[in-house]
Amino acid sequence: MNERGPRLRMEADPGLSTQRYPFAYDPAEPFVSRLGEWVADVFYDILPESGFEVRDEQIFMAYQLERAYGDKKTIMAEAGVGTGKTLVYLLYAVCYARYTGKPAVIACADESLIEQLVKPGGDIAKLAEHLDLQVDARLGKSPDQYVCLNKLSAVRFADEDAPVIEEVYESLPEFVNTPGTLQAFHPYGDRKQYPHLNDRQWNKINWDPFQDCFVCPKRQRCGLTLSRDHYRRSKDIIICSHDYYMEHVWTYEARKREGQLPLLPDHSSVVFDEGHLLEEAALNALSYKLKHRIFEELVTRLLEGEIRESLAERVDEAIESSERLFRMLDTYTVAIPGSERKEVRVEAPLLREIERLTSVLDAIGEELVFESGLFSLDGYQMRVVEEHLDMIQTALSLFRKEDGYICWAEESEDETTLSIMPRTVKEILNERVFNTGIPIVFSSATLSVDNSFRYVADSLGIDDFVSFSVASPYDYADKMQMKIAEQAVPGHAANENRLRDAAALLQESGGRALILFRTMEELLAFKQDIVHVPEAQGLRFMYEGDREISDLIAAFQQDEESVLCSVNLWEGLDVPGPSLSNVMIWSLPYPPQDPVFNAKRNASASPYEEIDLPYMLLRVKQGLGRLIRTSSDSGSAAILDESLYTQKEAKDRIAALLPEGVEWTTLAH
Repeated sequence: MNERGPRLRMEADPGLSTQRYPFAYDPAEPFVSRLGEWVADVFYDILPESGFEVRDEQIFMAYQLERAYGDKKTIMAEAGVGTGKTLVYLLYAVCYARYTGKPAVIACADESLIEQLVKPGGDIAKLAEHLDLQVDARLGKSPDQYVCLNKLSAVRFADEDAPVIEEVYESLPEFVNTPGTLQAFHPYGDRKQYPHLNDRQWNKINWDPFQDCFVCPKRQRCGLTLSRDHYRRSKDIIICSHDYYMEHVWTYEARKREGQLPLLPDHSSVVFDEGHLLEEAALNALSYKLKHRIFEELVTRLLEGEIRESLAERVDEAIESSERLFRMLDTYTVAIPGSERKEVRVEAPLLREIERLTSVLDAIGEELVFESGLFSLDGYQMRVVEEHLDMIQTALSLFRKEDGYICWAEESEDETTLSIMPRTVKEILNERVFNTGIPIVFSSATLSVDNSFRYVADSLGIDDFVSFSVASPYDYADKMQMKIAEQAVPGHAANENRLRDAAALLQESGGRALILFRTMEELLAFKQDIVHVPEAQGLRFMYEGDREISDLIAAFQQDEESVLCSVNLWEGLDVPGPSLSNVMIWSLPYPPQDPVFNAKRNASASPYEEIDLPYMLLRVKQGLGRLIRTSSDSGSAAILDESLYTQKEAKDRIAALLPEGVEWTTLAH
């Protein structure tokens, strides 16, 4: 992309390629360089002719991305609100995909951000409208965003929500339960198709990690399976979540061994939108989740054939050992306040039982070598069981590495789940993601801490990268007011002060607000308490979890005076205009006191400075970024946490990250 100078609009030469690309291209010339010239035309000439403002920050970002794509590098692209960063990376990703013949992957922090990207009037729609660039964009949503036919059948008639669940069953395509040709099949069962279900209802019928899809008889008619077939055919971009991309990375080799296609096809480049959140997704994807009931169902399959007695004895021994292990977890787990995860005290008796189960699984593996030669077991079934047993062995082997793992337990429906993950994912990410020789773009308004990208880069094991940072073009001093809570009043509960402050601010803005909570427990407590605050009467509150998230966002945007309460919309939420004129941060968003972050803290010489504070600052910066989305927006933001007054370093650091010209005032009680 050349520096700005006299430019001519390039007309297509009939002898050059124009159908594949939105510009004339001679294969004899460097592609990325030619692409950069066209992108310059887009921002200097084409879009301004359609009424778009030329933004120097956007053009600078485009120049930097040309370098990254040309050199096939990883780039940290930090661009403030209003720079139009999404439009820039889409232009490069789509055209480079067509050049290589492989789709690009846009990985978003969560499912709500996926919907934001493809919404009507969004950046993909703008490409079609103003550049006549029709983009083949398909969504690769996470498995838990789809109906599981087995779970749906199990709860249809025996559940308190049976009427609502029956409606879902009745809405299934006809081919699900009747004979039909493959040509008649189409994707279905997406969470977005059932916006009226709350999260509790949805979790009763959606896919979960303990569904064994490999042996499911309904697999070929499953909406999840059909959606994968659909998005794999995209020629331009596949949009998925961070979690799903990491799941693709971790399961790539295993799926190939099982004769399955990888979750995502080969791709030309990756964009991690809100890339500062990638580490959490990587750790989650690499977690191993074990349940005794699921383990028993798995190994019992080996008893279905005519097997040797020695294998049957090993299977019975494994079931007994697993049962003992999970009984012991009740003794060796400790509840963590504010977290659904329980800390596991890994002591000698528990380790001995883990070693005993590991030894039995080793013996089963040796027995299966003999059975495979006898052909007494179904070959496919045995491969599936072997793959699961290998996974369990890998998980249990982490206990042999001192300080090399993190584990916790969770209780649900009177059943314990044991989760195990490696302490870091740096080595695996470096090998399987960042050294694959394709362009990788981290895009966010908050990738740096104190003007350094090392916090994000080090957490992911990225050694070689380029970076840049451009500020938002908006005049925040004129557009944004900032307020913080007064010191706690003696004799008043902190929650009481916050409720009063929140109600007063909502009265000032007439609703039109987003309230961000650190945990779901905080949100639910607010939901219960706010109904008793007289000043909040008549306000219309919407709560995350009550309906499908993208439907909730749309309803909030349409109902201008409503109030949206959320735990997960700190980043990515884009609601321009008066519908969002007030952002409130309920409490400072420090990372939770759960086993994952506690392990990070224990491994750090300065846990507050290296773990807690950077996490909180990035979160606050993202939350405040929800307020001003266009040059015509204005409004106020507030931090309602009185404890800010007792945390001088945090207070000073938050003040330093406010946009230039914005200074806070104190809320009067």
